[in-house]
Amino acid sequence: MNDRSRHRAVRDEIVELGASFFRRGLTFGRTGNLSALDDDGVIVMTPTGISLERLRQEGLSRVTLDGRHVDGPPPTKEAFLHLAIYRARPSARAVVHTHSTHTVAVSCMRDLNHSNALPNLTAYYVMRVGTLPLLPYHAPGDQRLGAVAELAAARHHALLLANHGSIVAGTNLASAADALEEIEETAKLYLLLRGHDVAPVTDQEAQRLEGLSR
Repeated sequence: MNDRSRHRAVRDEIVELGASFFRRGLTFGRTGNLSALDDDGVIVMTPTGISLERLRQEGLSRVTLDGRHVDGPPPTKEAFLHLAIYRARPSARAVVHTHSTHTVAVSCMRDLNHSNALPNLTAYYVMRVGTLPLLPYHAPGDQRLGAVAELAAARHHALLLANHGSIVAGTNLASAADALEEIEETAKLYLLLRGHDVAPVTDQEAQRLEGLSR
């Protein structure tokens, strides 16, 4: 595969995932942003002010790891957040962020456990997410969130942003998307089960599952 084909493959994946997220209601309007590391070390990123349903290959932005915009339209205003996570997680090759309804609902609740916002309700949640720290509220685009996220992302690949949504890093777009979708489904279960007696996955089983997922 030549360089042009490899670059096109990354762009294709971003366009397809954005449309899939939108069709399935994991994002809406002009919310959410996606990025992936290209083979040349530059990050391909969704632009600002566009619905993920309407992404086009030629309309994606390219940004270096140090934040220099090198090609395409201006990147998402939350580019700084993606860059913070890439810095914190050298193994990450993709970052996805949406405002999924149930996830946002949980992020607005009082008295959440800030070190782990959702319980281990299913085995797949344990394997794909594990721990989901809640970061304090910052307005969208507030670059002060970057340092907070970078510190948390050094230990966790998935983060919940208060009154906002989730952001997840992965070794590729598919793995990041899997984890983000697992957060949304677990948030839905969590809300459905409120007021009921619940038997989450035991700590012992969670440790075993986490070992299998590594």
